[in-house]
Amino acid sequence: MAYRAIRGAIQLDSDEREHLLKLTAELISKMMHANNLHTDQLISILFTATPDITSEFPALAARELGIGDVPLMCFVEMNVIGSLPRVIRVMINAEFDAPRSQVQHVYLRGAAALRLDIAQ
Repeated sequence: MAYRAIRGAIQLDSDEREHLLKLTAELISKMMHANNLHTDQLISILFTATPDITSEFPALAARELGIGDVPLMCFVEMNVIGSLPRVIRVMINAEFDAPRSQVQHVYLRGAAALRLDIAQ
């Protein structure tokens, strides 16, 4: 079985708890759907949030989706001058047999600007 890392990001309109949870859940769901993943394939999920996001931990969205037995960690993204504000980034580590070239990374809303080469 191969192990793959799947990247994704989404930009929030505002730093409000319910908005953060809704959009983070949307991102996780689309990442899993695009790669035909099931929760039993998940190894861990890492989340980063830009420093301007303080309303909630993004990992809570995964818990609310029923991802309860997977290790989750949240981190603060580097505070780089001129970087895109209000961005949640996700890295899903999973058992995934597809070749690396077939992994579907998902960048939504304003975060698509981060990776125009692969954004969906």
